[in-house]
Amino acid sequence: MKGKILIIEDEKKLCDIIGLYLSKEGYEVNYAYDGETGESFIENSSFNLIILDVMMPQKDGWSLLRKIKSHSPETLVILTTARGEEEDRIFGLELGADDYMVKPLSMRELVLRVNLRLKSKSSSSIHTKSSMIEIGSLAIEEDNRRVIEKDVIISLTPKEFDLMLFFIKNSNIVFKREQLLDKVWGYDFAGDTRTVDTHVKNLREKIYYFNSNLKTVWGVGYKLEL
Repeated sequence: MKGKILIIEDEKKLCDIIGLYLSKEGYEVNYAYDGETGESFIENSSFNLIILDVMMPQKDGWSLLRKIKSHSPETLVILTTARGEEEDRIFGLELGADDYMVKPLSMRELVLRVNLRLKSKSSSSIHTKSSMIEIGSLAIEEDNRRVIEKDVIISLTPKEFDLMLFFIKNSNIVFKREQLLDKVWGYDFAGDTRTVDTHVKNLREKIYYFNSNLKTVWGVGYKLEL
């Protein structure tokens, strides 16, 4: 089995088609045809990746995304929606989504994105060192992706953690937003450079050390000064 996936989609036919394609790829697939069932799955089971429809009655995708990221921040989430406006994409990424696809969906593209996301996560886990990084007021446990500042555990989304770690391991180097998208999100990421700005803003708000040391290089990008 390649991984465990949950599909939360109120269009039953579409949900079943997505599941069929992913099952053929070797994934264990669970189905939720409404938000309440999806919420129950989230609370009682663990998944490698969740495909989440945004527009659903009663429990919408935004509220479920918040639930997923608070309950299991390591779980990857791909949002699907008929609305492709930039503000919707930015909002979903700010809440912690790992990818965003606009309907009508291409099944081949969806399967490709699922494979790439899970492969990237698996690869990063394999190469992560079981070590502690101490920098300023921060203590970072790479193996369990935990961040502690002044004895307080800082809650970060997976991409916030990845971006934080990238800056620390590449300190005093100026990176353009496009470079950060490529290095942290991956070349196949469908978002834009505002995604980087949003995650930088979140890091500065959540981590006092980054608020002081993560600098904006006007007209270029960002660098972490050590």
